Amino acid sequence: MATTAYHHGDLRRALVAEARGLLAEAGVQGMSLREVARRAGVSQTAPYRHFEDRGALLEAVAAEGFGSLARYTAERAAGGRSARSRLRRGSLAYVEFAMSNPDLFRLMFSGPEFHESAEARASYRAWVELITDAQASGDLAGGSTGRKARSLWSLIHGVADLAVNGHLADEEWPRLAGAAVDTMLTGMGLTGMGA
Repeated sequence: MATTAYHHGDLRRALVAEARGLLAEAGVQGMSLREVARRAGVSQTAPYRHFEDRGALLEAVAAEGFGSLARYTAERAAGGRSARSRLRRGSLAYVEFAMSNPDLFRLMFSGPEFHESAEARASYRAWVELITDAQASGDLAGGSTGRKARSLWSLIHGVADLAVNGHLADEEWPRLAGAAVDTMLTGMGLTGMGA
């Protein structure tokens, strides 16, 4: 790659993209600023213009991961016709994202510097919005929106963590996730079974 490819302020984005690719190939342990720079076609010192160290680059990768997770979950949830379907689809999308990006998912939740970021909080707000919409439609009783969102997120995050770490077979997690979400939603008093 040419070193001139990253003018006009997009070097940071290019470095994060290369780091995300390297993460998928080599995991967190295989991540180095030197290798990211090489893949981006820039000098070994160029990343330091944007990132203080490897940890700062990993924080940027995790932040981008939370943004991707939030978008993917919201897009999939939006295809549902009922509140139950939107919550179910969003929940399954969460696990799908984790299974498609296992090293990224692990990184995102590996420490507070990652999962307590503004991007992580924005990603969590998607659950609050889905619960709020279900309450506004009358399909879900009022009450603590935050508690209901945390409960559903905790459940589906647990399934995702089990699946990503090999404790559930690839063919097992979709069925388990669907059943767990349906049980949780029924327990919350969510009405409607529509697609």
